[in-house]
Amino acid sequence: QHALNSGVRRYHVAPVLCQRAKVAMSHFEPNEYINYEKLEKNINIVRKRLDRPLTLSEKIVYGHLDDPAKQEIERGKTYLRLRPDRVAMQDATAQMAMLQFISSGLPKVAVPSTIHCDHLIEAQAGGEKDLQRAKDINQEVYNFLSTAGAKYGVGFWKPGSGIIHQIILENYSYPGVMLIGTDSHTPNGGGLGGICIGVGGADAVDVMAGIPWELKCPKVIGVKLTGKLSGWTSPKDVILKVAGILTVKGGTGAIIEYHGPGVDSISCTGMATICNMGAEIGATTSIFPYNERMKKYLGKTGRADIAALADEFKQHLVPDSGCHYDQVIEINLSELKPHINGPFTPDLAHPVSDIGAVAEKEGWPVDIRVGLIGSCTNSSYEDMGRSAAVAKQALAHGLKCKSKFTITPGSEQIRATIERDGYAKILREVGGLVLANACGPCIGQWDRKDIKKGEKNTIVTSYNRNFTGRNDANPETHAFVTSPEIVTALSIAGTLKFNPETDYLTGADGKKFKLEAPDADELPKLEFDPGQDTYQYPPKDGSGQHVDVSPTSQRLQLLEPFDKWDGKDLEDMLILIKVKGKCTTDHISAAGPWLKFRGHLDNISNNLLIGAINIENGKANSVRNALTQEFGPVPDTARYYKKMGIKWAVVGDENYGEGSSREHAALEPRHLGGRVIITKSFARIHETNLKKQGLLPLTFADPADYNKIHPVDKLSIVGLKDFAPGKPLKCIIKHPNGSQETIMLNHTFNESQIEWFQAGSALNRMKELQQKSS
Repeated sequence: QHALNSGVRRYHVAPVLCQRAKVAMSHFEPNEYINYEKLEKNINIVRKRLDRPLTLSEKIVYGHLDDPAKQEIERGKTYLRLRPDRVAMQDATAQMAMLQFISSGLPKVAVPSTIHCDHLIEAQAGGEKDLQRAKDINQEVYNFLSTAGAKYGVGFWKPGSGIIHQIILENYSYPGVMLIGTDSHTPNGGGLGGICIGVGGADAVDVMAGIPWELKCPKVIGVKLTGKLSGWTSPKDVILKVAGILTVKGGTGAIIEYHGPGVDSISCTGMATICNMGAEIGATTSIFPYNERMKKYLGKTGRADIAALADEFKQHLVPDSGCHYDQVIEINLSELKPHINGPFTPDLAHPVSDIGAVAEKEGWPVDIRVGLIGSCTNSSYEDMGRSAAVAKQALAHGLKCKSKFTITPGSEQIRATIERDGYAKILREVGGLVLANACGPCIGQWDRKDIKKGEKNTIVTSYNRNFTGRNDANPETHAFVTSPEIVTALSIAGTLKFNPETDYLTGADGKKFKLEAPDADELPKLEFDPGQDTYQYPPKDGSGQHVDVSPTSQRLQLLEPFDKWDGKDLEDMLILIKVKGKCTTDHISAAGPWLKFRGHLDNISNNLLIGAINIENGKANSVRNALTQEFGPVPDTARYYKKMGIKWAVVGDENYGEGSSREHAALEPRHLGGRVIITKSFARIHETNLKKQGLLPLTFADPADYNKIHPVDKLSIVGLKDFAPGKPLKCIIKHPNGSQETIMLNHTFNESQIEWFQAGSALNRMKELQQKSS
């Protein structure tokens, strides 16, 4: 306690004193304790009811049930009511989440919660300069988040602290925890044996309000790992391989559970990398069983007390023998080769040995303009060490990177430690630029100057996502995803045609040499250097704290309730856009320069669907106004319909809304008058976000019916008065020539979600229930 009061960020407690004792969930919340006893009790109740062995993910999920004795449990079908242990929010999504929490009228969060300032720092000149520039530009937003955190009991990680997922791994995740975070890569915490799930801000508000959180009971996909990682093969290659097998939607509705003897050859931070990028296959989350590698990491990050307690309850932190998986994938790590995925989608998998030939055949640029390492996926001490090991070899032969090269530390702790241990110096000497401890280019916060927009080029990154225009807003940038050490090797060679396992480089002396496979410590020999103290504790009583939202602000806007359902069918809706092909949340609500409006719903709605391709003309941000017959921007057309009092719908393709958890992709269409989104299939988080905001996400009973709807048609959704779980709805398509046809639409609403729709939004429904109870 004295250490906490004096501002020290880490302290150690002898494990012998902690067994079966009260152990804090985090150093920053000394009075919030891990409750393995409750987890154990719930697991035993459910195991007795189901009378079968349980997977690890089932143990942790069912161990957090609100009512384990009565909850109906059927994988892939029933909705579970859960009690997560904590909430985490990054600054871009925290704005809307906190605005919704303020709107709820509640005085304080019900569970430990944190805000992390990592998304609003643009990569430009380097770490310190970029951080200071971000503080100046975003002062209003940072002040809002800081004061809102203080008022409502939320911990606040200041700009420069690091990326939310790395901070969670270092301080908040632990074996058996259930954590929800307002970012799609929250599953990163599965590297420490937790069930960590990405959600929209409205879901986070439920948990912060003390309301049971609903999740469709996940299926469980087992990935059995055998063999051992070695040479150039890294943990990143495991998930790159899995992404190639399952594709971007193969994990939808499922938890990916890694198991088998090969698990023990992967470091804790390597497991986090694999879980992090599980978001790219649509998985609810991913998880590894508790083992010695996690115990080692917990000890090194000052949490030996948690490891000791986890040892006592280990039987509940690993899968039962004989448990059943809905699908099993087997990967022999001894045979796994280094991979590189892309371009334009993270599931297009290639062995590094093949990518040069594939690129030449496909007409992709083989010269690499920029190599970028770091991000929430690959910025661990081990990652930086392996990259530095590659760079050191090049420097010994007088070489530097032919490509531009950037390094993003995942946290202040990582930055300080790699500076102390010399890794940062080596990476700078080989030509690297160390950026701020933030998301940066990974999410499009990159003021790129080396190319013009529209110029065809290639970049390689150790990031997780490589959708069109994702990193630099240039649709002609071919982005490839691979491990940090492969990025470093390719950046030194400057070409995709280089295979570090077999090819030679030419040193400054004219002699040829081959890079040796990198080797580095998974954790520092000394303790981690915590760096600067960047955490703000919430006061014990924040009731007197003032949260300022100016009515004239262009970046923050208090929310107004959405209108309630009028009790009638949705008739004669216009089609705002019929989307052709992939439509991620980046297409629906772009990031990059739009991040600055994440706290102002009306302003950010000006980016609604501007990246989606209109099937009518093959263009982005160009749709026909059905009333004027003129083509114009999507947001302008939506605003016109709203002004005229006309409801509208969107028609989409497969896996609509994949990618980021950003709920703005659901808030914006609702704000501008949208009522229905009809697609072949949805990504999990986006479908939930749409329901939370009172929209109707519906899917074609027959996917071929997508072809029956044309952008000039009118749609009516019939049967809403009898809206019920499992009961399809009718859609009447009215063509301009007067003809009609009827198709059937499916939905996944349960009873409480139908109440969200009827109330206008989940938040409206929450307030109705509060009024009744008071």
